[in-house]
Amino acid sequence: SNLANARTTRTPEGGPYLRRLPVVAAETLEGKSFGEMLDNSVRAVRVKGVITDSRPPVMRYEPGHPDANEQGYVAYPNVDPVEEIVDMLSAVRSYEANVNVVKIIGKMNEAAMRISR
Repeated sequence: SNLANARTTRTPEGGPYLRRLPVVAAETLEGKSFGEMLDNSVRAVRVKGVITDSRPPVMRYEPGHPDANEQGYVAYPNVDPVEEIVDMLSAVRSYEANVNVVKIIGKMNEAAMRISR
């Protein structure tokens, strides 16, 4: 929704849209044996919360804009489309890397089973 609101200058809370960032966390493996970790190698990632970016809005001089202040400046969201796309690409790459790890672990388990026969 950050990209969708990149030009939203007025929100119900007042002021421009502020960039939101999800806080995610994976299930912890503390206190589990190695076997339990292998048996449960696929974990869920859960959204723990959403934080608001603390960077100030971008001020642009547009005196004719309905949301302009007395000096003619409009507060635009602190959303950088390039940063958002880079974050999305990073998430995709991380996901792909994790999928490959799970596949490799599966192949290693299969090889170990063949060896043990």
